Amino acid sequence: MDLKHSGASRLSGQGLTLAYDQRVITKDLSVSVPDNSFTVVVGPNACGKSTLLRALSRMLKPHRGSVLLDGGDIQALPAKRLARTLGLLPQSSIAPDGITVADLVARGRYPHQGLLRQWSREDERVVGESMEATGVQELADRFVDELSGGQRQRVWIAMALAQQTPLLLLDEPTTFLDIAHQIEVLDLCAGLHEEQGRTLVAVLHDLNQAARYATHLIAMRDGRIVAEGKPDEVVTASLVEKVFGLRCRVIEDPESGTPLVVPAARARVKA
Repeated sequence: MDLKHSGASRLSGQGLTLAYDQRVITKDLSVSVPDNSFTVVVGPNACGKSTLLRALSRMLKPHRGSVLLDGGDIQALPAKRLARTLGLLPQSSIAPDGITVADLVARGRYPHQGLLRQWSREDERVVGESMEATGVQELADRFVDELSGGQRQRVWIAMALAQQTPLLLLDEPTTFLDIAHQIEVLDLCAGLHEEQGRTLVAVLHDLNQAARYATHLIAMRDGRIVAEGKPDEVVTASLVEKVFGLRCRVIEDPESGTPLVVPAARARVKA
């Protein structure tokens, strides 16, 4: 079932053709991120999920079409104004050599500073709360390049939180994390959406996690949006087979009541 969202949207893409050099990833793709949603983009590898997120964050300029933020072309926005409105956690982040956790998280406050506003108690409070929310406060004085992959990922999330933007884009935020920390991060994201009213867009690989946490789900394949809408409307056995090539059953998650994908059993060879 193809489902379209007709509500208002601060962030949208219209007629997007996205490419790296001459390799076209998406062609004439249009998407609207519902305001105050936790939107999750899913799909197989190399289907265009991360490319779309890069375009929505202005990291990738469309070959054709435009990304609109609050009705204006995102390419025309001053950098600091964009950084106060939209935060991004990219898939791969590289910290400067010799920087501590506290200093990296503090960089999230840069968009809020200027000639007349330097570091303040408010900045200190926000950085502390962001580190506490992601469980990295005990790492404050450690060098980022000394940390494990999972620890670094939580530090980058803390920096994104410290930016305090109404729109937050996260490209595979649970990468490198064990299952317990994956759930902690996704619970944190859900809290930002539910309690603070932030609009989140995340790329996730785990379809069951996407179905559990998303309020709006976008399924992609081969650079196209195959379906979008509420998880219980989108996640069906036929859709999973169409998008992922996986035969399955979809049942109700006994904990959350959301769709739960159970892959079909492997055919066993009789002795």
